[in-house]
Amino acid sequence: MSLENKIKNNSIKAVDFFCGGGGMSYGMKMSGVDVLAGIDYEENCKETYEANIGKNKFIQADVFDLKEKDLQDRLELKKNDDDLILIGCSPCQFWSIINTDKKKSEKSKNLLVEFERFVKFFNPGYVVVENVPGVLRRKEESGLDKFIEWLESKDAGYKVHFEVHNTNEYGVPQNRKRFTLIANRVSDSEIEPLKAEGKKPTVRDCIGLHNGFPILKAGNKDINNISNNVAGLKPICVERLKYVKKDGGNRFGFANNKKLQLKCFIGRESSFKDTFGRLWWDRPSSTITTKFYGISHGRFAHPEEDRALSIGEGAALQSFPKDFTFYGKSIASVARLIGNAVPPEYAKRIGLSIIKNHINAV
Repeated sequence: MSLENKIKNNSIKAVDFFCGGGGMSYGMKMSGVDVLAGIDYEENCKETYEANIGKNKFIQADVFDLKEKDLQDRLELKKNDDDLILIGCSPCQFWSIINTDKKKSEKSKNLLVEFERFVKFFNPGYVVVENVPGVLRRKEESGLDKFIEWLESKDAGYKVHFEVHNTNEYGVPQNRKRFTLIANRVSDSEIEPLKAEGKKPTVRDCIGLHNGFPILKAGNKDINNISNNVAGLKPICVERLKYVKKDGGNRFGFANNKKLQLKCFIGRESSFKDTFGRLWWDRPSSTITTKFYGISHGRFAHPEEDRALSIGEGAALQSFPKDFTFYGKSIASVARLIGNAVPPEYAKRIGLSIIKNHINAV
């Protein structure tokens, strides 16, 4: 049997903890992994997740309350299953360098410890953890150091790869540095995500008219296609963008205009340089956050048009395909699903690396 057929007919399956809208699950599906279920406590993820991953595959549950045996019974999981991947991409706001309300996200800092509970119970063939780099910098506080120590112990017997990767090297058209752990007890190999070959993708490779994205204005609302929705802008902000150079310009374009310059920027030329900035066509985008729809939140202005990125453009820069369907009550709610997601292309490359290891090990 050819390698392609072996990959297609593999027996690997996965359960995706903290699944959100399904970026990791979708990428795993693309690689050939059978995603049994996604678990998340936020109900607003369900419609998007099940539309793209499968009906009745979303389990709404708080991992702090979820019992191992209940999950085992519901999904008919076996312990010590070499064909099973447990994935834990917990919400990362507490460990992020971005200025967020740490009190609101404090509970999330213990999610890795809760995920470890399920890993110890099921003892799967593979474990995947993806998070912000901050979880590694503060590995003692996050519980990561003890988790890795246990995985590598003689009792557990996992071979562990953990490193901060830039997803642009893995086929994603943005600079997005992410901590990634892949643990494997099926073989003695250290598994890493498969890097993309050739030229690293850029903004030009995935958005723009030549990629099927229409010219839009700020505030555009399309009831038939949420991908074309764009956040509105005050007239003065539209005016500011007219002074920002096309293809990579920044707020210094209007810095000497007394009418347009913001007081908070006066005398702070070295701060917040990306605010009101445009993306470059021939570079990867900046990290797509949950606020990519707003030009005041970072370098999220379109390279040429006087507006922020549309929902569809933000999703494309996260490597979501155009046929991925998002559901939400507002631009902000959908952007949150997109910005919090693991880029599917990166997830696919994690899945492929695991499948190839599995094929060679059995």
